[in-house]
Amino acid sequence: MSGPQQTKESASVPPQAHEGAGAGARAPERDAFFDNAKYLAIVLVAVAHAWEPLHPDSRVVMALYMTVYTFHMPAFIVIAGYFSRSFDHSPRRVARLVTGVAVPYAVFQVAYVFWMRWLDDDRNTYVPLFEPKWLMWFLLALLLWRLTVPLWQAVRWPLPLSLAIAAAASASPSLGNDLQIQRVLQFLPFFVLGLVLRPEHFRMARQRAVRLLALPVFAGATAVAYLVAPRMEYQWLYHRESAQELGEAWWAGVGMTLALFGCAVVLTVCFFSLVPGRRTWFTALGAGTISGYLLHGFLISGARAWGWYDPEVVRQLPSSLAITSAVAAVGVTLLCTPPVRRAFGPVMEPRMAWFFRRP
Repeated sequence: MSGPQQTKESASVPPQAHEGAGAGARAPERDAFFDNAKYLAIVLVAVAHAWEPLHPDSRVVMALYMTVYTFHMPAFIVIAGYFSRSFDHSPRRVARLVTGVAVPYAVFQVAYVFWMRWLDDDRNTYVPLFEPKWLMWFLLALLLWRLTVPLWQAVRWPLPLSLAIAAAASASPSLGNDLQIQRVLQFLPFFVLGLVLRPEHFRMARQRAVRLLALPVFAGATAVAYLVAPRMEYQWLYHRESAQELGEAWWAGVGMTLALFGCAVVLTVCFFSLVPGRRTWFTALGAGTISGYLLHGFLISGARAWGWYDPEVVRQLPSSLAITSAVAAVGVTLLCTPPVRRAFGPVMEPRMAWFFRRP
């Protein structure tokens, strides 16, 4: 996510479709809290992806995995919605949406398709451009969500309406896999929540009383996840399938949508309460979470294919959890650094002045 300046309509995470001040204008200073939150959230995303091969054999890892999956993407999406509040359909902002979201989606969708086929020795050449591959669903979802911002700002009860849409989607197996529409609709309430939040809400989340409760709440959530892990399909947390596709009745989808939304909001508030508000050594890395998000999937999938999880030391729970978490955290941190951002800038944040009309 390029540049040291951040405006409220441009700091979505990831990706960041900058829509800052016009040419020659001085953009506002970046908010350290949100950059810190973005960096810590992308670390959780990478670590949780690294845990995936471990959780089938460990109830402890499964509990940790379920806890993190409950809130890490909702936290990202809430921030994306919050910084999309000023989005409209003006040519400048639409251009930034194209260069910051649509183009990276197209480039990395193709890249992931052929990368995964190369790992699997699959010689198929068909490119499913509108069937997002693994991580790519979020970029496509952000594109669609942003285009609907004026609608959510026009209706009287945006959050209840988005929850009703998400619940209906969870009970509709006929939606299919195109555009990963289930995820687009089931995660929609978190984006709309971000749209309706104000700065004072984040200040409330960072009050001392909330910080003191955060760690006990996380511990309790992990304990609950440990208890329910044998009885609950963890795929509910992916929000990519309907209730019927998970073997449940339609009304279970409605209930799980509301329950998981409530759990995610509570844990997201706890996460925000623990995020430092001051500048830290990793604050600057929060501006580069698009590169961390888009690139870490190559490392995670490559590690699986090349036998990272095969050695005995990685099959032992204490060492595997520690080593895998540390390597994933360090790896995604390096991918957020300025040299990596500059190297991939032409495909992650292209200028494309030639493509658009002059204002």
